[in-house]
Amino acid sequence: MKKSKFTETQIVKAIKEHENGRSALEICRELGISNPTFYQWKQRYGGLEVRELSKLKELEDENSRLKRMFAELSLTHEALKDAIAKKL
Repeated sequence: MKKSKFTETQIVKAIKEHENGRSALEICRELGISNPTFYQWKQRYGGLEVRELSKLKELEDENSRLKRMFAELSLTHEALKDAIAKKL
């Protein structure tokens, strides 16, 4: 997946400007993005505050860490099961 050149904070700021009455075309022209990109941002980040966005990012990081831990434990568990099965 391609990394955006805009931070999530900048994206939320652009959406807030649109909600305050500024046209989407002006914002798109200023940022150098297409209209569909702006509306995809709006669909994903619409209604979020910067504070909520940072909390969401923390939760996503924690979730990925927990998934990695689960994968490691599952591999260890399978290896131990195989070792016990070979002994019997």
